[in-house]
Amino acid sequence: MAELTLSEVFGTGSTKVASGETVSESGLFIPDSVLSAVGLDSLSTATADAHATAILLVLESNLTQEAFDADIDKSIYAERCFTQFISRGTERTPYRFDFITFNIAKLDFGAILNPNDY
Repeated sequence: MAELTLSEVFGTGSTKVASGETVSESGLFIPDSVLSAVGLDSLSTATADAHATAILLVLESNLTQEAFDADIDKSIYAERCFTQFISRGTERTPYRFDFITFNIAKLDFGAILNPNDY
């Protein structure tokens, strides 16, 4: 099965931008140096899954429960959970599953999850 594309993981229009290149619309930019700091190698050829994993590791590092607990204005923190080993596929190939949980908190004014509330 083929690797997911950047657009399939991050949404339509997502693309890798080369250094010095300009883009036609505004948006979030994460420098390669941030992703390489958490271990992503070969940034120009890394898969979309590898980029997503690096972003999750950056978030885990920067959004700590300690900072959340110390500041009432913080609304999100990440924490590493247990590792599990699960067999997949018809051959029952063993896979390692690593879990990172993201916890988000807001005043209880509604029952929907809306990113504008955080």
